Amino acid sequence: MKLSNATLAQIPSEVAVPAYDRSKVTAGIVHFGVGGFHRAHQAMYLDRLMNRGQALEWGICGMGIMPSDARMRDTLRDSDGMYTLVVKNPDGSREVRVIGSIIDYVYAPDDSHAAVEKLADPAIRIVSLTVTEGGYNVNPVTGEFDLGNPGIVADLNDPAQPKTTFGLISAGLKLRRERGLDPFTIMSCDNIQGNGEVAQKMFGAFATALDEEFGTWVQANVPFPNSMVDRITPVTTEADRQDVTDSYGIEDAWPVVCEDFVQWVLEDKFVSGRPEFEQVGVQIVADVVPYELMKLRLLNATHQGLCYFGHLAGYSAVHDVARNELFAQFLLRYMRTEAEPTLEALPGVDLAAYQDKLIERYSNEYVADTIARLCADSSDRIPKWLMPVVRENLAADRDVSLSAAIVASWARYAEGTDEVGEPIQIVDRLASEVRTAAAKHAEDPLAFLRQQDLFGDVVNDERFTKPYLEALESLHINGAIATLELIMSQASTR
Repeated sequence: MKLSNATLAQIPSEVAVPAYDRSKVTAGIVHFGVGGFHRAHQAMYLDRLMNRGQALEWGICGMGIMPSDARMRDTLRDSDGMYTLVVKNPDGSREVRVIGSIIDYVYAPDDSHAAVEKLADPAIRIVSLTVTEGGYNVNPVTGEFDLGNPGIVADLNDPAQPKTTFGLISAGLKLRRERGLDPFTIMSCDNIQGNGEVAQKMFGAFATALDEEFGTWVQANVPFPNSMVDRITPVTTEADRQDVTDSYGIEDAWPVVCEDFVQWVLEDKFVSGRPEFEQVGVQIVADVVPYELMKLRLLNATHQGLCYFGHLAGYSAVHDVARNELFAQFLLRYMRTEAEPTLEALPGVDLAAYQDKLIERYSNEYVADTIARLCADSSDRIPKWLMPVVRENLAADRDVSLSAAIVASWARYAEGTDEVGEPIQIVDRLASEVRTAAAKHAEDPLAFLRQQDLFGDVVNDERFTKPYLEALESLHINGAIATLELIMSQASTR
């Protein structure tokens, strides 16, 4: 049966459906970037609230600007905005629900005037974003807003016909201001450190380029709360679609699959109210930074801790690595002895449980992740996620042996050949540089650490270089598994 309002009553009982009257839901949020993550995260949280009889005035109107967004427009139109969310638990069981919190979708290229009018609607009090890191138009060299982007140039030259997220949102804000309406809150839900601050800087830069006085007004009146978001949401496949049909009799053109874990830490900074997200598990806080550091230094850094060793050991799937007790104990020991001491106070978080849950998440074969994906873009990841842990521990004269071993595993991986002589495809913006440095290991074992832009001056600190050299030598002589066994045996004596 085709998913729609008319067929909800026919959905099998094992699939939960909206317990609220969707005809009474009105839009209070416009969301740019309606993809799998948004539908497994923010839209899911709102659906939870609505099932409690709350937040019916906070329905979501999706908004698309890319040619590819036309497919989402058509899919949601055909299903009355609903979709099937399939949560895949580590034990193989599932929790399946039809989500009903998205009630409208505006495809801006169809009618940019209508899109701006929607943003200017007094009922819209939040504009949220999952547009990926690239959607913020940050110049990769300067870190500033890229005013040379052709789309941005076009919107600045013809602001009456906006086509970018920046042009549309700014036009909506301008129109609200002219009509004497309060601005909306711009809420980034992208997986970017300081996402609210990034959004504020970039939207402020566009508004200023459009009109300096308007830019000043945006910076003074529009809130941009920071948030930390987390949920693994793989790309929906044809097999996923067929599975929903075969298992539940539902014809859904674009279901969403995800892991059982979900987290959202949100700064309480809104101009015209917000849903009571705290009622359904969202952590509403005054400062998101400690929670961001927790994720970066535990989740993101342990991804790097398992991927290079895992690749060298011949693994291709993350869940296979995490199910190896040697790898699991290595990652847990790194988290508890090196990462955790660098974290700030985290109200409402059981760190030991969070760390154990990370290993369980990595072990979930039903939400497949690949070693190759985690190994990509290392020159952007290690300096942001692992090296701050190293620097803080060195400053406090704490042990950094496991962090050094992780860097050594990257250095060995960057040589470009695995333990059986097969070539390694290095996917990295600095692939040539890291490969060149790694190629010098025979003549200069510290050559990789001499890349100052990546590692600073850690090459001059024996507390780091000694365990690094030991791990690198062992990787060359003994291989990844034997090296990890040696590292763990040494760690147990410290």
